[in-house]
Amino acid sequence: MDNRVKKALIASLNKYAEVSETNVEGFETELLAVFELDVNFLDKVTAFDVVFDSHPKFEELREVFFDLLMVNFFSSDVQKLEDDYLESDEWANIEEETIDRGTELLNLLLYIKECKDEGIEPELGDFLKEFLLVEDDEFQDEFEIYEEMISNQQLAESSVEEICKAVTKLNVSTEMEELFVPFMVFFLDVEGSATTTKEIIQYSSNKAFDAASYTLITTINN
Repeated sequence: MDNRVKKALIASLNKYAEVSETNVEGFETELLAVFELDVNFLDKVTAFDVVFDSHPKFEELREVFFDLLMVNFFSSDVQKLEDDYLESDEWANIEEETIDRGTELLNLLLYIKECKDEGIEPELGDFLKEFLLVEDDEFQDEFEIYEEMISNQQLAESSVEEICKAVTKLNVSTEMEELFVPFMVFFLDVEGSATTTKEIIQYSSNKAFDAASYTLITTINN
């Protein structure tokens, strides 16, 4: 299991448990064991869902943690496979089978990985224009999904309170509805300070999810 992914999973889960006042119990141990499995990706997804089905208190985190499972595959599991595995029919089938899984968080996590590889700091304009290519005619689906982020980039230079207030007034796409706050707050504070996390808990209308998602993103980035 990728060490950065492991730290992000533990930190995010513990933040969620803390804010929602939920006992982690055996959930963390069972989930980490799934990430460590040496099986094909679809079998890992099945095991992943069994753990979430057994712990419904954490259902809200299922799809963002699925994104983390994907990142772990790209960072760790794929190293054990053939060099051209991601071009294979087998991987194409996996992509087809999991097309409805996960969230837009995967894009941000892959962007952060690219920033690490290139030694640059994550920045909202760069994420939208250079990574998602929202200004290209070929990528109008991404433009529609991220339209409110594109139109309100100034929020990434405002405050957690302003971001949490703004999201209630914006017509955010279904795909970004739950993720708008953690995404924007990340670009406001990419380091993930304790102060910023406290402000999310203070001002967010979805405190546990937003705090956990922000913690996940910033832990991956650090």
